[in-house]
Amino acid sequence: MSDISYYTPEGFQKLKEELEHLETVDRPRVTQDIADARDKGDLSENAEYHAAKEEQSHLEFKIAKMKNVFSNARILDDSQLDTSKVLVLSKVKIRNTTNKMEFSYTLVADSESDIKSGKLSVNSPIGKGLLGKSVGDVAEIQVPNGIMTFEIIEISR
Repeated sequence: MSDISYYTPEGFQKLKEELEHLETVDRPRVTQDIADARDKGDLSENAEYHAAKEEQSHLEFKIAKMKNVFSNARILDDSQLDTSKVLVLSKVKIRNTTNKMEFSYTLVADSESDIKSGKLSVNSPIGKGLLGKSVGDVAEIQVPNGIMTFEIIEISR
């Protein structure tokens, strides 16, 4: 069964460009590396050839995986989404009820997550715990260190 991932238009474009780079730049380079190593003689004792073949195997696996992600990617128009509850692409302001610290995150697909820029994966423990909550709700989230409690302060797009 395939997992559908939701992307912003920018995230989808980045995914597309990465796949194109793998297919049009990396694949021909690895193919040329194999051809160059093959020209050096006996393949049974040719470490360069075996390394290039292994790199090709890893690259083809990565391309296949990226194609699967790409085929299951959906672009969301965040202007059409409900702001009464936390969904993918929601901008959420939360308060840790223990230390009263406030955080703002945008919930995004795994490949777009970047905690430093405030983009939190919807598949992270906190992301999963926030999904479906409304302003004023308290989310109790199981994290590796125990349970954290966050109050939803604001939801926007």
